[in-house]
Amino acid sequence: MLTPRENLIETIRGGNPDRYVNQFEALALQWCNPLDTKHSRPEYGKGPVQNAWGVYFEWPKGTPGEFPLHDPEHILIKDIGRWREYVKMPETVFPEEVWAEIVEAANKVDRSQQFVTACMWPGLFENCHHMMSMEECMINLYEEPEFMHELITFVTEYELNLSKAVVEHIHPDAVYRHDDWGTQISSFMSNEMFREFYLDPTKKIYQFWRDNGVEIVIHHSDSYGENLIPEMIEAGIDVWQGALSTNNLPRIAKEYKGKLTIMGGINSGIVDRPDWSAEKIHNEVNRILDWTDSKYFIPNCTQGGAGSTFKGVYDEVSKAIEIYNRTKYI
Repeated sequence: MLTPRENLIETIRGGNPDRYVNQFEALALQWCNPLDTKHSRPEYGKGPVQNAWGVYFEWPKGTPGEFPLHDPEHILIKDIGRWREYVKMPETVFPEEVWAEIVEAANKVDRSQQFVTACMWPGLFENCHHMMSMEECMINLYEEPEFMHELITFVTEYELNLSKAVVEHIHPDAVYRHDDWGTQISSFMSNEMFREFYLDPTKKIYQFWRDNGVEIVIHHSDSYGENLIPEMIEAGIDVWQGALSTNNLPRIAKEYKGKLTIMGGINSGIVDRPDWSAEKIHNEVNRILDWTDSKYFIPNCTQGGAGSTFKGVYDEVSKAIEIYNRTKYI
């Protein structure tokens, strides 16, 4: 039987995987930003916390995660034409003792079994709308393209600086990067607009990782996005994690075998609920795997990480995939 690492390689290269890759089993996810710690993130139901960019986040009760605050008091960029007055680049050079815990965690990974995977978020588009609100971001792409290009270039420079520091310290062989590009039924922008603003900077970031020893690029966008697959491939993405079942998963798995692998399908909004049960989860996992019917698809909760909002859901999904593998392939 192939190791998790070997099976992932066979899956994404269009080779001969011997079973479904089970969620994140082949990826040892590493939290890599020294400025993004539990102390810089909001606690459930408590007051807002400011991140390194100056964006305020809050985690309201009854919601699955944190959200940026965009009221007049808290919004960062109040006028895109004056964005340089509001946005200051966070630090990326830290004393070695700051990196010690991150390096220690990466060194514990058995690279024959798993990929040491650098986790990088938020991405360029997410960072932009965090700073000014989704509505203003989309409007500014139309009405203030010059300023938006300037801001995107600035944020890209920061991400490359941080990526360089991560490479120097943990030498990852995979990168897992977040940048949500769509809703449940549509991408946020047209292919033309995506190409105009975000394709080249994204390519530049992923090429940097390639040039520095990264073998696999995984991009998270828990959304519809099959219209952007040509752009994903051009950007250098190997795995699109978070693909919802509103995408035509069987068609994508068949048509893009060896070019782009979809990872997701098990919509977190369906299984990751307060009323979850093992039966509901196993039924949904079996339904998605029977429908997709391709080992070149990676079944996975669509949320962006190896966990779930409600305790036990992620592990139960893994168990259901394991049972399916034993029944059909092993």
